[in-house]
Amino acid sequence: MSAPTAGETAVHDGSGGGRGLIEVRSIDYVPVRERHGKVWHQGPFWFTGNFVLTTMVTGFIGPSLGLSLAWSVAAVALGACFGTFFMAFHANQGPRMGLPQMIQSRAQFGIRGAVVPFAAVVFVYVGFNVFNVVLAAQGLTTVLPGGARAWYAILIAVAVVLAVVGHDLLHLVQRWLTYVLIVVFGVITVGALVQLHPHHVSAAGGGHSWTSFLIVFCGAAGYQISYAVYVSDYSRYLPRDVSARKVIWWTYAGAALSAVWLMSLGALLASSVRAPDAIESLRQVGNDILPGFGTFAVVVSALALITIMAVNAYGAMLTTTSAVDAFRPVRPTVRSRVTGIVVIELAVLVVALLLPEDYLGSFNDLVLMMLYFLIPWTAVNLVDFYCVRRGHYAITAIFDPKGIYGRWSWQGLTAYVVGFAAMVPFFTTSFFTGPLAQAIGGFDLSFVVGLLVGGILYYVLTRGLDHGAERAAVAASESELEGANA
Repeated sequence: MSAPTAGETAVHDGSGGGRGLIEVRSIDYVPVRERHGKVWHQGPFWFTGNFVLTTMVTGFIGPSLGLSLAWSVAAVALGACFGTFFMAFHANQGPRMGLPQMIQSRAQFGIRGAVVPFAAVVFVYVGFNVFNVVLAAQGLTTVLPGGARAWYAILIAVAVVLAVVGHDLLHLVQRWLTYVLIVVFGVITVGALVQLHPHHVSAAGGGHSWTSFLIVFCGAAGYQISYAVYVSDYSRYLPRDVSARKVIWWTYAGAALSAVWLMSLGALLASSVRAPDAIESLRQVGNDILPGFGTFAVVVSALALITIMAVNAYGAMLTTTSAVDAFRPVRPTVRSRVTGIVVIELAVLVVALLLPEDYLGSFNDLVLMMLYFLIPWTAVNLVDFYCVRRGHYAITAIFDPKGIYGRWSWQGLTAYVVGFAAMVPFFTTSFFTGPLAQAIGGFDLSFVVGLLVGGILYYVLTRGLDHGAERAAVAASESELEGANA
């Protein structure tokens, strides 16, 4: 796909935001004149985006390892706050570049080299959406007729519609659902605190072994970092001169608050119930407060899962389109957007229908492996944006194989591969535990290693970049994209 010129962007004028029913932009640049939205909208968007049952399940990990409630809450709170830090700094890239999150990676890896992290990202999108649709269907079948498989198709169809309409509708739905979730789960949380009585654990170390604590910390941090792959997708329409501090803060506040809240609630449930189950535990606590309220809370939770399914489908479409465009130019039309979204969600439906009853263990390992592939990407991407190029990119060159970023960038690819390789000895999965992870009691330190090795190595390898030539390319790109507005 060639970069859109000022004349070409006029064809799309007014369609990028809420002024048209269906969003038409996909991986292309959002011109300054189409920018809109309020920075505080990032807060509720990411609050609801993270306020899903999969987040609450993360809180089950601590008690399952023998941690006390207090230590479990401390671990998830610190881990979530640490992981959200990386996610929030990615959000600032959207308004500066006017591009979706993953296509920005072409500046670090090359137009075709960026397909390497793209592949892992698409698998994560599909994997999480499979888990989300299964959970949502389980919740709805507790109160509504129909089997789970029938609900898979219905829920996926609703998610497709939301994703097709696009950016502004997703923001609107997430924003209003935030208020509902705060009220409903506020009542649930108070009820849980009053009703439940956490049991005393007998884990090694008196209920707070440091190995278990660090496992939970890393699990919560890694869960938050996984959201980094599409943060800019939902900030790229903001005005270019919006305050970076506010973009980062609102994203951080929304995502961290919902994560700490739900993970802590999950820890409370898992510390009080012998066999915690996200849906049944929620129903039980809510119905004890008021008959039927727990069932209502489950339905609201299913709605939140549907919206994040739409968010995932939207991001997967952008990433897949970016990958295809690297080898065969793709014109960013409504038709291409719809096709991409439908294909992605059909894949989700097929995988969900083929899952065996005992899928959860292998599924978690698959998602964990995909997250391993994302850690060195986020390190390279953030170091490039904040330390190497300092937010200045030639946008047109990101779409030009003959431009300054080229088809393959050895610096980014080398840092990525070495960063990933350095993580392997620290992996901890059901089928493989790295030697260094074994040496420290099974503690998965891989994401810390990947961030440090990948980021530092990339910074060292890019010390010789020709920033003078890039500044000239940036000026030319700005003139082509914005014309008189440059």
